[in-house]
Amino acid sequence: MHNKTVLITGASSGIGYETALGLAKKGAKIIITGRDEERTKRAVQKIIEQSNNSKISYYVADARLVQNAHWLAENILDDYSSLDILINNVGAMSEKRIITSELFEVTWSLNHLFGFALTYRLLDLLKDSGRKSAKSRIINVSSTAHKVAVLDLEEVINNEKPYDKWQAYGQSKLANIMFTYALATRLEGHNVSANCLHPGVVGTGFIANMGKIEKLFAPIIKAVLTSPEKGAKTSIYLASSSDVENYSGNYFDNEKSIFSSDYSYDETLQEQLWERSVYQSMVVNLFD
Repeated sequence: MHNKTVLITGASSGIGYETALGLAKKGAKIIITGRDEERTKRAVQKIIEQSNNSKISYYVADARLVQNAHWLAENILDDYSSLDILINNVGAMSEKRIITSELFEVTWSLNHLFGFALTYRLLDLLKDSGRKSAKSRIINVSSTAHKVAVLDLEEVINNEKPYDKWQAYGQSKLANIMFTYALATRLEGHNVSANCLHPGVVGTGFIANMGKIEKLFAPIIKAVLTSPEKGAKTSIYLASSSDVENYSGNYFDNEKSIFSSDYSYDETLQEQLWERSVYQSMVVNLFD
């Protein structure tokens, strides 16, 4: 990993931080993003100290707004001549419906559109980097929560139904997977792979997003939660292992390729999602 440049979104804490730390220990040049500048700066300093790797930098970008994905991409393109690995890690569950200033439901914008727009804008850089050396890799952090979701493309735009945080989260994580599959198809013939993963049910922020009734079961739930360190294992594996050099369009759990939901393999819906995502992410940039 010593000659690799890695961009990890949402890496000032939790799984993203542990992923950055693990790859920094392998010698990679790491770029992280975070929403809060002081917390992100502290994360960079800790990674440098714990990894003995000074090649760590950061950008402050609020991933709730798609326009910030465009801003971030422009800065990466200006500041770096190559990008070997992109890990779309940032994600969260909103306790209540919040509509952003760009008129998107915040879970959809944060968990899907930000990563989609960032990837879309950085594809040429990733392709060029992959052409010059080893295959570039795009890694999307999803969740097993996708298995109970059905993707309603009209609803994620119009937000007319009563808000269900679990359904909103599940839809966004299903979109991560379907986006990955559609992307992998488009990358055939290029030296770039696209894979996605379930990190485990990780403790960071999970209890905080529970309602009052759910919190009654918190002690039981905490007992089965995965630590951020363990949650980062599959992301680190997909970014660094030669075992997955020729894998693309796969869904991983615990460092193994497994099947995602039957629904996620609907190629017609994958294409509809791609078209809607291009429109949603690009129209923000046009009117910024």
